Amino acid sequence: MSEKSKLLLVDDEPGVRESVKAYLEDGEEFAVAVARDASEAWEILEQETPDLVISDIMMPEVNGYQLLEKMREDPRFATLPVVFLTARGMTGDRILGYEAGCDAYLPKPFDPDELEAIVKNLISKKKISAAANNSSEEWQKIAREIATIKSMLQDQSALVPTPPPIKIDFTPREQSVLDLVAEGLMNKEIARRLETSVRNVEKYVSRLFSKTGTNSRTELVRYALKHGLTD
Repeated sequence: MSEKSKLLLVDDEPGVRESVKAYLEDGEEFAVAVARDASEAWEILEQETPDLVISDIMMPEVNGYQLLEKMREDPRFATLPVVFLTARGMTGDRILGYEAGCDAYLPKPFDPDELEAIVKNLISKKKISAAANNSSEEWQKIAREIATIKSMLQDQSALVPTPPPIKIDFTPREQSVLDLVAEGLMNKEIARRLETSVRNVEKYVSRLFSKTGTNSRTELVRYALKHGLTD
């Protein structure tokens, strides 16, 4: 069973808290923490960051707009999805909500099915965005490492003398993949350049690891450049 998405529900009406929590947890896809006001919500946020916040706007002392503003000013919660639930359904109120940085706005009374659909959609987008960011950061790191290796190889004084180039039997396609990996291209980019599938590129990269005794793209590029296996 996959891990449940964590939600934080903030509303000063006990009936709303109980009914929304019961509905969202009924499908066993969400775990819902509840807060009676913004102060209690902030305490919960500082203990554990949820995947999404559902908040009322009209609350005593600190309203939903102010809570959201405080969240957006904190790097930990700057991109955390927020859904506003409120009895105020005027266009001007919705505009204020979106300008404050909320991701969706549902006026009371609302259809719980619609709320569930909005929550699922926002969490899905958040996961996709996080995965894309992680992938991008990883590839940027690899590209920087490859650039550093090339720079070191160009500066012969920074290197200990290495053996003369060695000979490894690469197929023409393996050599092409190796050259493109050395350029810092991702598998998708290599697949497009060679007009093949990403799965095939992954197979070629795996063979290159095996033939060179390396375990990562950075090690592969370092090995290939030091031994004259690519330009």
